[in-house]
Amino acid sequence: MDSPTILVTGGTGTLGRPLVEQLRGGSGRDVRVLSRHAGAGRFVGDLTSGSGLESALRGVTSVIHLATSIRGGDARMTRNLIDAAQDAGVAHIVYISIVGIDKLSLGYYRQKLECERILEASPVPHTIVRATQVHELVAALFAAQRFSPVLLAPSIRIQPISVEEVAVRLVSLVDGQPAGRVADIGGPEKLTGRQLADQWKRYRRSRRAVWSLRLPGNAFRTLAAGSNLVDGEPYGVITFSEFLAHRVR
Repeated sequence: MDSPTILVTGGTGTLGRPLVEQLRGGSGRDVRVLSRHAGAGRFVGDLTSGSGLESALRGVTSVIHLATSIRGGDARMTRNLIDAAQDAGVAHIVYISIVGIDKLSLGYYRQKLECERILEASPVPHTIVRATQVHELVAALFAAQRFSPVLLAPSIRIQPISVEEVAVRLVSLVDGQPAGRVADIGGPEKLTGRQLADQWKRYRRSRRAVWSLRLPGNAFRTLAAGSNLVDGEPYGVITFSEFLAHRVR
């Protein structure tokens, strides 16, 4: 059997880097990274315009689609990718999404949900997996407040997961058969924003007070009700405190 050729979109991002490393660490895979900028192991292409996709997808058996933009345009990028993948005869697209996007009316979440629907309506075989927020996102939430006299923490529960563990799940899915929407994955702990902020304070050796933040509106009430959490057994095992300890080391 010929070795699989896998194209990763968004392969230079927070999740993309450990994913590509894991894919290349295995045996028998030819791994390509789609990027707008040239570099070793990269294929230059633009999902927004569609330029370069034909070349990048030539001979590709599977795609892991991570590329996203908080400024918008995810639906267009996904349509362009699907059209090019269909023309290239790609057998499997794996898409990473976010837990709870069908319950929240946030603009970025609506984008991700639209991408799911576009993929589900396409003729290309696919797998969709939703994950909770990664540790890096939680850390960035607190790091962005470095000039604030207090540390604001959302008064909701969060279930952060390691990007390495999300990458492990994506590798297992791309190595398998297209399965449609599969079970959501989340981290090992469901902690309040205050608990996560306290852990961040210890990591930063900060003495700032932590203030719990509750916002008006349906979106916050939906989050407070647990729409961002995964029921049942957690997938990940690396805790937020372990993630921070690794950073210190």
